[in-house]
Amino acid sequence: MQIWVDADACPAPIKEILFRAAERTRVPLTLVANHPLKVPPSRVIQAVQVGAGLEVADHEIVRRLAPGDLVITADIPLAAEVVEAGARALDPRGELYTPETVRERLNMRDFMDTLRASGMDTGGSAPLSQRDRQAFANQLDRILAHRDGGG
Repeated sequence: MQIWVDADACPAPIKEILFRAAERTRVPLTLVANHPLKVPPSRVIQAVQVGAGLEVADHEIVRRLAPGDLVITADIPLAAEVVEAGARALDPRGELYTPETVRERLNMRDFMDTLRASGMDTGGSAPLSQRDRQAFANQLDRILAHRDGGG
């Protein structure tokens, strides 16, 4: 198992949780972004910088991904590709995407895009809360604890 992070928009507290988990479990962690990233010196943590452009980091993650890997992303289209490829996708707020939830999220995303295009202010995501961080850490721990058993 390898953990991939769509790091362009990943919140710093989530990266810190991931750094600690990778060190503790020795699971390789790769952050992918189109800007330089600082990562702690480690044998299991690395950063990959890709070229500028929409979805360049997403495409790099999908290209390198293997079934059973875990991708951390809030990007719904990327999560859909990850799930379709037989890997797991986890939202920074702790939601593990399934084929059903990805479909629901894509539909909601398209609906919100339509509302925004019509001039409606739909607001943005709420700031990452302590509860979100805890939900993410708990879900990550469950995934890492069952990585060898397929769970």
